[in-house]
Amino acid sequence: MARCENCGKGPMFGNRRSHSLRATRHKFKPNLQTVRVPENGVLVRKTLCTKCIKTMAKI
Repeated sequence: MARCENCGKGPMFGNRRSHSLRATRHKFKPNLQTVRVPENGVLVRKTLCTKCIKTMAKI
């Protein structure tokens, strides 16, 4: 499961570029972390991207 449970961010596809600008396909995976988050007064374990974790820490 390579998806953020909050925003739905998943893997993206693009190209790696060598010095000669030759393109090879590459998969960019999101930085997912398993964290415990309070939800309705109960701690729930969720898989979130680091951007969502950072945003939740601000609130």
